[in-house]
Amino acid sequence: MYTKINETTAYIQTLYEKPIDIAIILGSGLGSLADEIENAIIIDYHDIPHFPVSTLVGHEGKLIIGNIGHKTVLAMKGRFHYYEGYDMDIVTLPIRVFRKLGIQKLILTNACGGIRDDLDSGQIMLISDHISLFAPSPLRGANLDEFGPRFQDMTEVYSKEVRKIAHQVADENDICLKEGIYAFFKGPMYETPAEIRTYRALGADAVGMSTVPEAIVAKHSGMTTLGMSLITNKAAGLGKSELNHAEVVEVAHRAEKKLVTLVKNIIEKW
Repeated sequence: MYTKINETTAYIQTLYEKPIDIAIILGSGLGSLADEIENAIIIDYHDIPHFPVSTLVGHEGKLIIGNIGHKTVLAMKGRFHYYEGYDMDIVTLPIRVFRKLGIQKLILTNACGGIRDDLDSGQIMLISDHISLFAPSPLRGANLDEFGPRFQDMTEVYSKEVRKIAHQVADENDICLKEGIYAFFKGPMYETPAEIRTYRALGADAVGMSTVPEAIVAKHSGMTTLGMSLITNKAAGLGKSELNHAEVVEVAHRAEKKLVTLVKNIIEKW
């Protein structure tokens, strides 16, 4: 893993050597934020050593480095998922690379299903905590001591201070912003109604198939993380129609304007 991390980092540094303030991983249908990046350097995943290629509609597979306001950002337009067949060390490889590049701030976004009654389609939810009881740990195996300890505290994976900034930005821009607990589901099939009832009983407010592995590795690596979910549908058994990915992407596109406004202003204030 050290070889992969170092070679990937070295390749990116041949294209961009300056410090980067914030890294962003963009979820399904949320790639339009990358269009807001100015003076952009665009790197295709195909060209990056050890980067797999995202196979999912709504994930273009581009690494973009440039400016949003006065900040330098690195955005992943498309992420890697465990359900695509990648092991957790590959799913979370970009996080290790970000840290090796000297990046300390991370924004994770996703599209997911709402469980809590007030989390309807189009609602943006800050992640206050997560549940990953049914997921393989991305820290399993030999510990990468250069990044963090063998046994990592997980009391505050998602920064309280940055969530305060997000709420301030939401208030200033008249955007409804809520908080909740995100539960990780391995996928690729959607959850059954019985599984959703189980997650609800465990305290989950929303459920999705990403974000948690990256957040765990970011915490292990000493990064400060903000997690944001766009609710695109009601979880299984709570809505009136069957779940499908096309609906997820469509709802994400409809809501992307307010999400872009939110993220751009958070970047400026953070």
